[in-house]
Amino acid sequence: QVQLVESGGGLVQAGDSLRLSCVDSGRTFSSNAMGWFRQAPGKEREFVAAITWSGGVSNYADSVKGRFTISINNAKNTMYLQMNSLKPEDTAVYYCAAGPYPVTLSRNYVYWGQGTQVTVSS
Repeated sequence: QVQLVESGGGLVQAGDSLRLSCVDSGRTFSSNAMGWFRQAPGKEREFVAAITWSGGVSNYADSVKGRFTISINNAKNTMYLQMNSLKPEDTAVYYCAAGPYPVTLSRNYVYWGQGTQVTVSS
């Protein structure tokens, strides 16, 4: 079975940085990409970033371009999201997901982690 576990969330001040991690212990042929989504209170879940396991293709939401960086460590089956210059509007539960392609469509992702809370105070 695929197991996705996120970590690294916390409470920080605006302008601070956090690095989220997601470990995939059961990658299969149907999970050739990983992505990050987030959901703030009262809002729909939104795409943040995605990457192929090869690291050759990446995709970012406009709201995080220039501030967030997604990366993959194949040897550790781990995906990272480096978040810099955090803003209060980044506050959300961040979810790790795995699927066949690094696209924005949530239906592309078959497996989901439990989520990790990121709170940015002003």
